[in-house]
Amino acid sequence: MLPRRTVAAFAAAGLLLPLSACGSGFDDSSKPATQQSGPATLKVMIAASGGAELKAMQDAAAAWHPGGSKAEVVSANDLAQQLSQGFAAGSPPDVFAVDATKFQGYADEMLPYGDGLSYKDDIYPTLRTTFTKDGKLYCAPKDFSTLALAINTDDWAAAGLTDNDLPKTWDQLKTVARKLTTGGRTGLVFNDTRDRVGAFLVQAGGWAVDADQKKATADTPQNLQALTYVRDLLASGVAKYPKQIGAGDSGEAFGQHKASMSIDGNWMAGGMKKDYPDVKYRVVALPAGPAGPAGPGTLSFTQCWGIAAKTKFQEQAKQLVDSFMQPQQQLAFAEAFGVIPSRQSVRTQYEQKFPAQAAFVAGADHAHGPVTLTKMDPVLTDFDAQLQQLPGADPKRILQQLQQNTAAALGQ
Repeated sequence: MLPRRTVAAFAAAGLLLPLSACGSGFDDSSKPATQQSGPATLKVMIAASGGAELKAMQDAAAAWHPGGSKAEVVSANDLAQQLSQGFAAGSPPDVFAVDATKFQGYADEMLPYGDGLSYKDDIYPTLRTTFTKDGKLYCAPKDFSTLALAINTDDWAAAGLTDNDLPKTWDQLKTVARKLTTGGRTGLVFNDTRDRVGAFLVQAGGWAVDADQKKATADTPQNLQALTYVRDLLASGVAKYPKQIGAGDSGEAFGQHKASMSIDGNWMAGGMKKDYPDVKYRVVALPAGPAGPAGPGTLSFTQCWGIAAKTKFQEQAKQLVDSFMQPQQQLAFAEAFGVIPSRQSVRTQYEQKFPAQAAFVAGADHAHGPVTLTKMDPVLTDFDAQLQQLPGADPKRILQQLQQNTAAALGQ
C-alpha cells in the first residue's frame, strides 16, 4: 500500500499461484456476472506489510460470516502482477487492495460502488478524490499514511532549540537544519524520490498534473521554486539524501543518528520501536511553503478495497468491505499495523489512543494523493532518476523533461 516493506512469503504454501476459476465465484469473462444470493466464499487479496497485518486481516475476515458466507485472505508478494494475472484469466479475487498509484489501471475491472456507501461523507475528502474517476467514487479507501517531520529531541535541545523554533516555513526549516548540522551528522534527511520531494511541490502550489490528471503541469514557476529550494538545501549540506550519508533510507539514517530530522511517514513508528528503541523523537507537521493558503502540504499514501466487477457475489463483497470499514475495526487495524483510519469520525479516538501520531493525522486535511494513472509509471520513474541527481542537476531542465514526458503519456 504505502512505502512500507512487503515481507510476506507465501509461495511455499501455494498462495502465490494465480487464482483459478474453480470455486472463485466468477462467470466466464465474456459473460456478465449472474449475481447469487446464497452463502459465498470470498477470496480477498492484499499485500501485507508483515505478519501482523496479515493476521489482523485474517482475524477480521474470520469474524465475518453472515448467512454461512466466509472470506479467505491471502497476501501477495507482487499484488499488481497477481491482480493483472487474475483479471487476464477472468478469475481475480472478489475483494482486493488497490494501491492509489495503480487505481486507474484497474478501474475498468472494478465495481464502482463507492457512491453507495452510507458513510461516504465520513471518509477524508482527499482520499475520496484519489479514488474518484469520471465523477464516481469507485471504492472505499481502507486506510492511509502521510508525511511529517520527525525530530531527534536530544539533538534539538543540545542545539538550544525550543518549541518556538519548530519550523513553520521553508526558511525556518533551513535555519534549524543548519543549527542541527554537525561534523558527523546532517540536519535533515529525506528520500530521493517524488514520494518525498513531491511534498515540496505541493507546498509551493504545484504538481505534475492538473486535478483531473488530463494535463501536464510540471514546468511551472511553482514547481521550479520548490525544486530550487530542495536543490539549495542539498547543496548547502544541511540536508542530504540517505545514500549520501551511508544509509538505505531516511528512517535508517534517522535511527542511526546520522541525521537529526527526517521527512517520513507514520510507518516509521514501528521501525523505530523495533530497531531503534532508544532514540527519543517527536513528530510535527511539515512546514508550509510559499503558496499562501495552499502553503501547508504533505503527501498521502493509500489503498482502497476494490471489488471485482465480474464477481457473482457483489452484495456479499460489499458487506465484507463494510465490516472492514466499521470504526472499531479500523481502530483495530491501526493498532495492529500502524495505519491511520480513513473515516473522519474515528479521528478523535485514534488521536487519544496514539497521541504521538497526531501530526500525521492532521496532514489529512491538506494532503495530496499520488498520480493514479498507470501509464505515468515510466514517466515518474524517470523523474525519480532525475531527482536523484540533485543538487548537481538543473531544476528547470528536470521539470522541462517531466513536462515533455507527461504530455506525451497523456497524449497531448
